[in-house]
Amino acid sequence: MPSSASTPQTVSETALPGLPTPHRGKVRDLYDLGDSMLLVTTDRLSAFDVVLPDPVPWKGHVLTALSLFWFDFLAATTPNHLLGTDVARMPEAVRPHAEVLQGRTLWVKKARVFPAECVVRGYLSGSGWKEYRATGAICGVRLPAGLRESDRLPEPIFTPSTKATVGHDQNISFSEMERRVGAADAGKLRDLSLAVYRRAAEHALTRGIILADTKFEWGLHEGRLILVDEVLTPDSSRFWPLDRYAPGGAQPSYDKQFVRDYLESISWNKQPPAPALPAHVLEGTSRKYLEAYRQLTGRELTSA
Repeated sequence: MPSSASTPQTVSETALPGLPTPHRGKVRDLYDLGDSMLLVTTDRLSAFDVVLPDPVPWKGHVLTALSLFWFDFLAATTPNHLLGTDVARMPEAVRPHAEVLQGRTLWVKKARVFPAECVVRGYLSGSGWKEYRATGAICGVRLPAGLRESDRLPEPIFTPSTKATVGHDQNISFSEMERRVGAADAGKLRDLSLAVYRRAAEHALTRGIILADTKFEWGLHEGRLILVDEVLTPDSSRFWPLDRYAPGGAQPSYDKQFVRDYLESISWNKQPPAPALPAHVLEGTSRKYLEAYRQLTGRELTSA
């Protein structure tokens, strides 16, 4: 982990004079700039759908830097919403806040976002594993009998879900997605999501990481489908170390499982308010996020 001297200041939320009141998601503060948007990735962490009181050092920087890496890597596969990351080149009202924003902010095109999460699964885990055990299928996609938890699927599958503003997303069938967004767009979103997953998963394997599953968000900008929000980060994806892969149970992962395990160990009832996190849990989580970035990109992240 980088030294404390180089660790960026943690940010739990932003309120930037001269800019409109942001819409706050679980992790991001979104500022509407009229014909564009400002996506500020804070160091907030949620677990069991509750935002925790302690920010995680480096988290906002890791999620932003990883998204930038993937936007560049996937540029030949799909366009995206990125306009820039240099605060000095952003709209004038944004520039005075460079100290807070640099390294954790995307200036992006405003798009009409589709009301569905585009989930692709290459391995059997999470809610997909639960649904498979109950029905032998995920989102209506029938799978072979006898699969174990974390098994690789015969081929990646598209398993959309709702976009819940509160609580959990709910898995839906492809026919339900067609009803929500239209058959033509649903087909395009499925095909693009599968193509992006396959390309990213191939790269991740070369870096010693399994991309078990991920979720994408897509939008329409000037009539064109573009990739929006974050992409292929530990918050939106399951990354497993290839050298420790052992199907038949849950896998170690590069995400906030470190925090979930701690919260389970103290028998928290998973209702607000969330308990404070001890220093060793915050530090361990930081290390997980930084290691994911280092493994996937081959680069070290700095706060400069």
